[in-house]
Amino acid sequence: MIDITEAHTIPGRGIEGDRYFLGTGHFSDQFSKSHEITLIEKETIESLRQEYANLSDLNARQARRNIVTRDVPLNHLVGRTFQVGRVTLRGIRLCEPCLHIAELTHHHVLTGLIHRGGLRAQILIEGIIRIGDPIAQIADENLRDSKIADTLSAQFR
Repeated sequence: MIDITEAHTIPGRGIEGDRYFLGTGHFSDQFSKSHEITLIEKETIESLRQEYANLSDLNARQARRNIVTRDVPLNHLVGRTFQVGRVTLRGIRLCEPCLHIAELTHHHVLTGLIHRGGLRAQILIEGIIRIGDPIAQIADENLRDSKIADTLSAQFR
């Protein structure tokens, strides 16, 4: 995983250059619309650092999600359409932790991320997502002022 400042998103494929876009991700053989793009709350990562001593150095890249948000209740976006900048996404399901992320970090990630591991989303409209782009639920102004946090991540090969 590397940090990037912008990401080109393509419906049905994901983030251009990402491991799942290229078919080289750990779960590429199970690729579906819920694997196109993933998000996690920065607040979750910070909480894990405080709650588990073994995760005190956990960083956004280790969370293995494409976008880190701030002040966005991602669980509320399951089944909803929203925009990140000019890109339209649809929240498909929660991104619950798996054994693979525990193998790459620490086993406490499994319990620490239950129901707060982020969101799996489908890309509906192609475009570029940039750091600082606003996140807004379509037809709901409640999320209008939320921002993407400091990190966009994609794994390139």
